[in-house]
Amino acid sequence: MSSESHQLRIFFFPFMAPGHMIPMIDLAKLFATRGCKSTLIATPHDEPTVWKSIAKTKDSGFDIDVVTVTLPLKEVGLPEDSGSLSKITTMEMRKPFMRAIRMLDRQLELLIEKLIPDCLISDIFFPWTIEVAAKFGIPRLVFHGTSAFSMAGSECVRLYEPHKKVSCDSEPFAIPNFPGEITLTRMQLQDFVREENEFTKFHNEVKESEKRSYGVVMNSFHELEPAYADHYRTFLGRRSWFVGPLSLCNKETKDKAHRGNRASIDQHECLKWLDSKQPNSVIYVCFGSMTNFNAAQLHELAVGLEASGQRFIWVVKKDPNVEEGKEEWLPDGYESRIRNKGLIIRGWAPQVRILDHEAIGGFVTHCGWNSILEAVTAGVPMVTWPVAAEQFYNEKLVTRVLKIGIDVGVKQWVVSFGGSVKSEKVEEAVKRVLVGEEAGEMRRRARALAEMAGGAVEEGGSSWSDLGALIQELKSHRLARTKKI
Repeated sequence: MSSESHQLRIFFFPFMAPGHMIPMIDLAKLFATRGCKSTLIATPHDEPTVWKSIAKTKDSGFDIDVVTVTLPLKEVGLPEDSGSLSKITTMEMRKPFMRAIRMLDRQLELLIEKLIPDCLISDIFFPWTIEVAAKFGIPRLVFHGTSAFSMAGSECVRLYEPHKKVSCDSEPFAIPNFPGEITLTRMQLQDFVREENEFTKFHNEVKESEKRSYGVVMNSFHELEPAYADHYRTFLGRRSWFVGPLSLCNKETKDKAHRGNRASIDQHECLKWLDSKQPNSVIYVCFGSMTNFNAAQLHELAVGLEASGQRFIWVVKKDPNVEEGKEEWLPDGYESRIRNKGLIIRGWAPQVRILDHEAIGGFVTHCGWNSILEAVTAGVPMVTWPVAAEQFYNEKLVTRVLKIGIDVGVKQWVVSFGGSVKSEKVEEAVKRVLVGEEAGEMRRRARALAEMAGGAVEEGGSSWSDLGALIQELKSHRLARTKKI
């Protein structure tokens, strides 16, 4: 491995959205620390964030760098500053954005010709990369930033279509040929599954490319969801390697703070506030980078948090057009009343550091997989509030299988979220997850999982071993390929 000629060279190509980029950057760092040469592909828009995220790893002597590709935004009629999904503010913009990504094939080919990687690990949303990898005779691995539970569950729904056999949108159905008697309703499925739309064809293309790829890299660990990891591998026949939780590759405080965008609050100020609170006494509320709540829903959430009487940290998307403290959803005098009990962060928060703090006793989450894994590794139980994507599946894993969370009562999958959860539901859920015997039981289970997560990534653990097996297999594949040439 000390010889350059024997070093495995891998390209990592993340989708241009924080929830996809952050774990892919961690994955590249992880491969680099195991002796591989990791090269991340980024747009000029994302390049500074990527460099900042890998700086410590590179400075420590590991072989990791960044190359850029430029999205042809003008050609598809988008503004030049919309180089990330977080800048795509309407559904009408998403179609040309995805078209611009598809047009990156030639730039990717030129990078492969120049740098000659041994493998391409690309986001699930880049199904076309399998053709590029095949052109150069290198394996393409799919990176899945979600659980085996949701991947296997959604595939069983796609294959067997149980949602077409119920009489109405609210009637529950069991997922066929799936462990655990898990039920959903039609309202909780993605819109392109409920009825065909322009994304249905793309979703099918994604699934076909996954089946044709060399295999799948999962940000999960076997002990977290053993029945579903095995189901994904055996029943659905997906070659897969479970190498997570990827957030645990960030051992030092600085690395944890530098994941993703720059925090909107000084982390020391935030942690100092938490230091003054009792263990397990604070609820952390955050809905990820993509969720858009309307004013009515934000108001209900604000009222519910205050009524619960519990201490809280609440991350709210910052509206650049509104003066801080003057938002229309904010109840009169709210911030002065909650001064000692609540902390509102507008924008990006150092989530891993917050969740790791002993004062945090619960997490209100949209059930994005990164957030769930970060809560699991911190041993924090959850209030589940799914919004879109595969989040209703993730909710079922947390509440029904792992039993480390309670649902807030959301019934329907949506893209833009309205005011459907009332303040009383928020108040009740926050109290249940922080106070009493039920909260204590969930906390004990969450902490046991946190110990398993830590063990999985240590030398000899399940994720450590899976990654080692994958690296060895890729080396054997390269050797066989070079012998043919």
